Amino acid sequence: MKNKEIYTTIRAGLYKGKKIKIPAIGTTRSTKSILKGSFFDTIQFEIRDQIFVEVFGGSGSMGLEALSMGAKKAYFIEKNATAFEILRFNCSQIDKNHAICKKADSFEYFETLLGEIDSKSFFYFDPPFSIRDGMEDVYEKVYQLIQKIPPAKAALITIEHMSALKMPEHIASFTLQKTKKFGKSSLSYYR
Repeated sequence: MKNKEIYTTIRAGLYKGKKIKIPAIGTTRSTKSILKGSFFDTIQFEIRDQIFVEVFGGSGSMGLEALSMGAKKAYFIEKNATAFEILRFNCSQIDKNHAICKKADSFEYFETLLGEIDSKSFFYFDPPFSIRDGMEDVYEKVYQLIQKIPPAKAALITIEHMSALKMPEHIASFTLQKTKKFGKSSLSYYR
């Protein structure tokens, strides 16, 4: 029996209503639409003509939404082969001219990507939740990545995480601005 394809929809902007495929695999999960809506309501007036980096690319739904809302470029990093093929497909269907997809391990490639970015960017971290096997220290690794971001390159850093996780007040020179809870998932914003 063939797996049923799963989709989400771009909620606002230039590509409003366009469908995005979601990988039907256990290593990725789609960001809740209420969480996505809150995030883009928060940055809607800041994202235009900016760079958006979806560090754990998955389907690309966050970066493609950012492009729809006027971001000039979106970078995606995804290491899972199945998810990466769906990510590339989604980018080619929505905005292939401004979406840059890299098949790589986020923890290994992130520093290289930082070298390619030449202006302030919005960084979105949605790592696999730490309840998965092999992911017990995933948030510590994310904090280490954030410490590598030069303040001059960060407009905003957002981490999607389990609500039960207490986020640090500071990560390097970045300070926690707010955390918004959406059931089992939360968003924490750093500047």
